[in-house]
Amino acid sequence: MVENRDWMYNAPRVSVEFINNVNDFLERAFANEAVGDEICCPCRICCNRFWYSRDVVYDHLIVKGFIENYYDWFFHEEGVSSRMDVDDNNEEVDDVADDAQDNLDGLLHDVFRDVVEESPVNQEDDLSDHEERLTKEAKKFYKLVDEDKQQLFPGSIWREAIPEINLPKSYYEAKRIVKDLGLDYKKIHACPNDCMLYHGKDGEKVACSKCGESRWKANKQGVPAKVLRYFPLKPRVQRLFICSQTAESMSWHAKERLQDGKLRHPADGKAWKDFDSNHPDFALDPRNVRLGLASDGFNPFRTMSISHSTWPVILINYNLPPWMSLKPEYFMLSLLIPGPQSPGNNIDVYLQPLIDDLKELWEVGLLTYDASSKQSFYVRAALLWTISDFPAFAMLSG
Repeated sequence: MVENRDWMYNAPRVSVEFINNVNDFLERAFANEAVGDEICCPCRICCNRFWYSRDVVYDHLIVKGFIENYYDWFFHEEGVSSRMDVDDNNEEVDDVADDAQDNLDGLLHDVFRDVVEESPVNQEDDLSDHEERLTKEAKKFYKLVDEDKQQLFPGSIWREAIPEINLPKSYYEAKRIVKDLGLDYKKIHACPNDCMLYHGKDGEKVACSKCGESRWKANKQGVPAKVLRYFPLKPRVQRLFICSQTAESMSWHAKERLQDGKLRHPADGKAWKDFDSNHPDFALDPRNVRLGLASDGFNPFRTMSISHSTWPVILINYNLPPWMSLKPEYFMLSLLIPGPQSPGNNIDVYLQPLIDDLKELWEVGLLTYDASSKQSFYVRAALLWTISDFPAFAMLSG
């Protein structure tokens, strides 16, 4: 890097220095990498994904600042789009492209690592020759890899130049892709009076065994009166260890936490330490997951004129350091309990599928691949506490 660009992160965004340098950046970016009258915006929110005019990009940078560690302006001054057209032997171009795809390719490889190692397919080979011996998981892997190599839209970088648009053609196709990654949810029918779930051994019943209310809406056979959405916990626990950086952070509380008697993390508290002393087999592996459960009702319609209470149930992962565990991206939505009324003390009815998964994770464990150690292990999980206001606390306590 030739010039000092520390002003991007050290100078106040309202200072003359920052504003002058932003204007200089925009002059150079529009001179080198503009498409029409737009460039990709390098602010913290857009992250070089969206294209805007100069005025919009300027506003974004002043209000939100630059994306982290964007000292090398390869989307702008240095010119990725122009460099992508030079000789294939240019190692710098290849390194940039490889870095951009490394995370996704590595994720897919970790998810299906056993499949890849057992059924390698050479790029020169015809995939059809292997279809008979490929497992279902292997086919998912190669399909996702092929889709990753395709261009999302004409003119997008990091993808092969193909003429057609490859975005999902429908909402249901997009849901199928998410399902292939193991991040879908289950719909479980419920009694409209919150008496029971039509789940497990009761899955085939057509009326509530307690109050006799029909499973279906009036005059709409086959349309459930109430639906609980459950986001399975086990695949989401496995995903915590797919990324090597996150997998390392799952042991932060045992390996990197500063233990000086001060309370900075739940692991410093008496409840955590008592739990470890009562269950030493669980505490033996710091990767075992400690969870908190939070829930409360809200009105999704954003109006006080309509009485409606939907209850999300969220799990919080306390293995992570405090600057990660309470970030929204690390929250795990577990249940979405429908309204229009609060479930009240019957919330335990809706917690059943989550409790079943928690029991299995506590008693048996779940075979999981740790990307940081490159080994498989049986991860266990424990729910240590709940977080709520007093009315919700009364409900969650039964």
